[in-house]
Amino acid sequence: MPEGPSIVILKEETEQFSGKKVISVSGNSAIDLERIEGKVIQAIKTWGKHYLICFDDFTVKIHLLMFGTYRINERKETIPRLSIVFSNGELNFYTCSVKILEGDINLHYDWEEDVMNIKWSPEKAKLSLEKIPNKMICDAVLDQNIFSGVGNIIKNEVLYRCHVHPESLTGKIPHDKIDEIIDECSIYSFEFLEWKKKSELKKHWLAHTKKICLRCSLPFIKKHTGTKKRSSFFCTNCQQLYI
Repeated sequence: MPEGPSIVILKEETEQFSGKKVISVSGNSAIDLERIEGKVIQAIKTWGKHYLICFDDFTVKIHLLMFGTYRINERKETIPRLSIVFSNGELNFYTCSVKILEGDINLHYDWEEDVMNIKWSPEKAKLSLEKIPNKMICDAVLDQNIFSGVGNIIKNEVLYRCHVHPESLTGKIPHDKIDEIIDECSIYSFEFLEWKKKSELKKHWLAHTKKICLRCSLPFIKKHTGTKKRSSFFCTNCQQLYI
């Protein structure tokens, strides 16, 4: 599943279509495709893992899910979920979720929850974490209503950086460590973005998919943790368990 930084890259790659009129629309999506035809894109935005094509009175929300893909100014052989054609190019999405959000996009999203948005609020994230003291931090960091855009890679890397065991209870983690985790979720997301653009993301991984802890030279534990049962890679020697 693409994480927030990858969706920001998609936004940057498609800014060329902002302000452009839709010439034709097709695809096997269940939405009213005719509604889009002839409309002018007012803005292209992202909120975490959501890609948003904003028109004057509605927005097309696209979520690439686990295996979604897209093509800009080219097509795959398979039928797209959504294909939008402009006078100067086209945008095609495959194996994804496509939905319509009615009215002002600002009524649907809290931009303070997006770790890569200029309005991102660490204070709001901290207040949200204080309300879930018994939730494991591995689940809390993946909560899109607290850390929108953070996915499993970012989770593993941030918790390793912060020396915190993924099964730690949020309410037991010291306040300074909580602050560090919150800050690193945003910091690492922007580093992820730059590494992804340079096609060098994986070489910077210190924990995700790794077998040996670089700090301790001990084997990493790989385990499906929390209620989300996502894969965690961690060192029991240098990542403190707070319970």
